[in-house]
Amino acid sequence: MGIFADRKLTVSELTYSIKRFLEEGFQDVLLEGEISNFKDHVSGHWYFTLKDSSAQINGTMWKSLNAGVFFRPVDGMKVVVQGRISVYAPRGTYAIDVRKMLPAGVGELQLAFDRLKQKLEDEGLFDADKKRPLPELPLRIGIVTAPDGAAISDMVTIARRRFPLAELLLSPCKVQGEGAAQSIVMAMKLLAMEKSIDVAIIGRGGGSIEDLWAFNEEIVARQIASMPFPVVSAVGHEVDYTIADYAADLRAPTPSAAMELVTPDRTKIIKNLLSVGTMFDGYLEDIIYNNRQKLHHFVHSHGFRSIEGRLRFLNQKVDSAAQKVFFAADRKFDRIKHRVKQLEARIGAFDAAKIQKKGFVLVSQGNKFVTSANRLLTGEPFLLKFHDGEVKIPNE
Repeated sequence: MGIFADRKLTVSELTYSIKRFLEEGFQDVLLEGEISNFKDHVSGHWYFTLKDSSAQINGTMWKSLNAGVFFRPVDGMKVVVQGRISVYAPRGTYAIDVRKMLPAGVGELQLAFDRLKQKLEDEGLFDADKKRPLPELPLRIGIVTAPDGAAISDMVTIARRRFPLAELLLSPCKVQGEGAAQSIVMAMKLLAMEKSIDVAIIGRGGGSIEDLWAFNEEIVARQIASMPFPVVSAVGHEVDYTIADYAADLRAPTPSAAMELVTPDRTKIIKNLLSVGTMFDGYLEDIIYNNRQKLHHFVHSHGFRSIEGRLRFLNQKVDSAAQKVFFAADRKFDRIKHRVKQLEARIGAFDAAKIQKKGFVLVSQGNKFVTSANRLLTGEPFLLKFHDGEVKIPNE
């Protein structure tokens, strides 16, 4: 008989006894299995099933914990998880709350890589007709990488040597570890908001497949494809290939090589300019010589001498017409001056000061001129203005 054979149990009692037993006995479990029914919920939590050939168990990994996973799980991938068993009493089910997750081996990461690559390739994200050419003279170059890595230092050195006219704009991000993929995407979005960016380089130095995995995330590939300017991917070393390389407009084996591809060589530019200048000088000399010969022939031709005589005749006519115009203008100006003097004389006749000198007086009261006896207010003083002074009248 069982330990509870001496009394009856309720379903709740049995369930909570099992819950206590499992949750206390399996607080730290290391479990290997194949992922199926993986779901990345809008809340950020992961829900999935771990299975093998004979059994399965539901799994949950909360957003705060899955942010530290360097890869994105896919159905069919074998993983090793660490967590604890939990029992959900209302349904009588148990599951594993996952705290850590790793691929069961490098082969599993390669499997995830191949599946995502095939998915995006089928969508046309990597199509050749979507690749944009690099600008010949980029004046603003965006860079998405870690601000303290060797990659940024190498790229700055190369840019200064090859094409110092270019302005480098760094959009810093994490390139590995927890939240690296999200950080890369945010850095690219900020760079896309900048005006007049000609081309961008996204990348980092070398590392293990786990270190480089952020550049194999789907969100990074889709952001690269949506950038409004060409993007060069430069992740790791020459032997390292990432999903970002396929999504970019051009792949470079290293960050240093990317800057070499993006920037023109100033020494070659100077040589080309000097060569073009020499060719242009010779071209101009030929044009000047040929036109000088044509001009010399034209000037000494009979037709030109006939034209010269005709021009002298027309010049005399122009001088005669100009004299008539000037004479007529002078007469018109004299009439205008005479008319202006007449108007000035008439205006002067109405000058108030001259009228006052003849004995007239201006009467004002309260800063206003009084124009008739009816408008003069009794009981208030008023002012008499003569041509040589003023007199205030009390008017009591």
